[in-house]
Formats: sequence, C-alpha cells, structure tokens
Amino acid sequence: MFSEEIKRGVVKENPILILALGLCPALAVSTSVQNGFGMGMAATFVLLCSNIIISLIKGWIPAKVRIPCFIVVIATFVSILQLILQAHFPTLNRELGIFIPLIVVNCVILGRAEAFASKNNPFRSVIDGLVMGLGFTFALSILSLFREVLGSNQIWGLLVIPGFEPMAAFVLAPGGFFAIALVMGLITYLRDKKEGTRP
Repeated sequence: MFSEEIKRGVVKENPILILALGLCPALAVSTSVQNGFGMGMAATFVLLCSNIIISLIKGWIPAKVRIPCFIVVIATFVSILQLILQAHFPTLNRELGIFIPLIVVNCVILGRAEAFASKNNPFRSVIDGLVMGLGFTFALSILSLFREVLGSNQIWGLLVIPGFEPMAAFVLAPGGFFAIALVMGLITYLRDKKEGTRP
C-alpha cells in the first residue's frame, strides 16, 4: 500500500512534472542541486505539518473561512521553518531568499490542504503530505541536476565532465523554462511508452 502511495506522489500525480503546480519556485531555485533539494525538503516539512494540523482541526473550521484558516496554519509552519533555516542553515536560507516566505502561497501546499487534508483523517493526511513532498523534492532535484550540469558543468560544486563547455542559458530564467519542458516531455514519453499508448 505504501509503495503505491509513493508511486502516486512521485510519478502518477507528481506536482511539478505531471500536474504542473508550484512552477514558480521550481524555475527560480532549480539552478543548483543544493538549492533544489533544499527547497523540496522545506516544502515537504511545511506540507507534512500543515496537513496534520488541518486534518485535526477541520471539523471546527467554518466552511466560509476555511481558506484563510488554512493559510494561517501554513504561514505558522513557514515561520518556524525560516527560523530553523536562519539558525542552522544560513547559507541555504540566503540562497533560497524570498522563496521561503512564498511557500505560504505555494499552490501545491494550499491545494493539498483543500483537496485532501480537509477531507481525510490525520493518518491519511500524513501519508499524502509525505508522498507529495517527496514527489516535489524529486522533481526539483531532477530539474536542478539537469540545469546545473548543462549550465555550469558542476554538481554540488564538483566538476562533472572535464572539457565540457557549459551553456550558461540553462541557469538563467529562459533556460529554466526550456529545461522543465524537456524534463516534462521526457517523463510523458516514458510514461506513455510504458502504458503502450506510444510506439
């Protein structure tokens, strides 16, 4: 059962590669594997914690104010996350910059709160938050790997291919759009081929 849930979050309903949600931070911070992985783990922390709290208090929240209440819960965990990053990971906090506070309005987290946590029990909400967070982290890491290798010929600061001339466009905004289109196209091609809908 848990393997099916992981498959759902990482492959079938991947927030970035399949559903095309949360693309702003994906394009902005995926210039290096360090930043992409860090952003993915930060979003996973907030997603997991907010799913737990929202599933616990859903019965006490009036329907008309549920979205503001969800945002307050998410903002609380983003504030906690930022304090942790400032105290223990100052370099990552500086690199991610404004995109940490912007997790509050990340459509992946708000979408899971509205579509799943507000309708399910805490156990199922924990599983959902975990697998969706892993899917988000996986997609950001793959995208970052692609962009860092092609854009700077490095992974985590280490040279990858001696003599390879990097294409700086891949670490710029236009390269981000191009990279995500290539990765999404590749994922779709492999999925269709596996399902037998593509020769």
